[in-house]
Amino acid sequence: MDFSKRLIAWYLENKRDLPWRNTTHPYPVWLSEIILQQTRVAQGLPYFESFLNAFPTVFDLAEASEEEVLKLWQGLGYYSRARNLHQTAKTIASQYDGEFPKSYKELLQLKGVGSYTAAAIASFCYEEPVAVLDGNVFRVLSRYYGISTDISSPKGKTEFNVLANEVMSRQHPSLYNQAIMEFGALQCVPKNPDCMVCVVKDSCVALQHKKVSELPVKLKKTKQTNRYFNYLIIEDEHQNILIQKRTQKGIWHNLYEFPLIEAEGEMDLKVLSNLIEKESIFVNSVLEIIEMNDESILHLLSHQKLYIKFWWVKTEGKLKDALSWEEIKKRPFPIVVYNFIEKYF
Repeated sequence: MDFSKRLIAWYLENKRDLPWRNTTHPYPVWLSEIILQQTRVAQGLPYFESFLNAFPTVFDLAEASEEEVLKLWQGLGYYSRARNLHQTAKTIASQYDGEFPKSYKELLQLKGVGSYTAAAIASFCYEEPVAVLDGNVFRVLSRYYGISTDISSPKGKTEFNVLANEVMSRQHPSLYNQAIMEFGALQCVPKNPDCMVCVVKDSCVALQHKKVSELPVKLKKTKQTNRYFNYLIIEDEHQNILIQKRTQKGIWHNLYEFPLIEAEGEMDLKVLSNLIEKESIFVNSVLEIIEMNDESILHLLSHQKLYIKFWWVKTEGKLKDALSWEEIKKRPFPIVVYNFIEKYF
C-alpha cells in the first residue's frame, strides 16, 4: 500500500468529528480555514460555531460592521485575519453574488486567501487535485522522506510544494489533504511522536535514521522586540472612562484600548505622574493615580514582547466622550486588555 493510501486508511479510522468536515459548502470551509490559521482546533472550534451562529451565510457576514466582526474575533489574535475575512465576505456578496470561486487560481485572488487556504477550499469543496502545505504537512513529508531542506527558505517551500503535489492522491484529493493534515496534528506531532504505532513506520526515513526529533528543519528565527505599554484608565466623577481606537497600522488595528503611554522601559508612579502633567494628556485635574498591577503583564506576540501596566487615574468633573463600563464592554479590545477589564471591572 502506498503512502497516500495508508494515510487515507488511517484517517478514516482516526479522524476527529469536526463540523466543517460534514459539508462541502465553501462558506463554512473557508471560515474554518481562516480561523484555524495560527490557531489550534480546540481554541478555534468555539469561534467557528459563534461566527456561523452570528453569520449563517456570507451575506450576513458581509452586512455586519467591522466592529461586530472584531468583537466576535476577540481573543483569537492576528486580527488582520478578521478584517480580511470581512472584506472577502463583502467581495463574495457583491462581486460574485454570494458564490465562491470554484478553482484554486480564482480563490487566490481573494483577500486573505493564500496558497494553503486556496488549496484547502479547492480540494475540499471541488475535488481539485491541488496539495495543501501547512506546518503539519511540512513535518510529515520532511520526516517520511528524510528531507533536511529548511522549510522557511524559498528553496524549501518550492521543494516541498512539488513533493506534496507528487504524492497526493489524484483520485481523492480532498480525502488525502485532510488525511495528511490530521496525521500531522494527531500522530506525527512536533515533539515525542509515538512512532511505534505509526502506520508508515516501516518506510519512514527519519525513523530509520533516528532523525525524527531533528526534522523538519526551520532555521529562520523570529526576532522579538520589547515594548512597554502604560494604559491609563482615566475615570471621571460619574465613573465614566475614556477609551480610544487604534487606527494606526501595526498590532491591534481598529481595536479599542485605554489611552496609552508607550515608554522605553518600566515606568514608576512618579515618572508617570510627571509625564501626565507635562504632556497635558487631558484637561481635568487629577485626584489620584493608582498602580493597578505591581508587576507588568507579559503579553507575547509573534514579533513582540509587550510589558503592560494599568494605571487608574481618577479625575475631577466630567470627561468629554467618556463611556460607562457597560458601553465599553461592547467594544472589541485586545484580549490582554479585555481580560484585565473582566478581572477588575
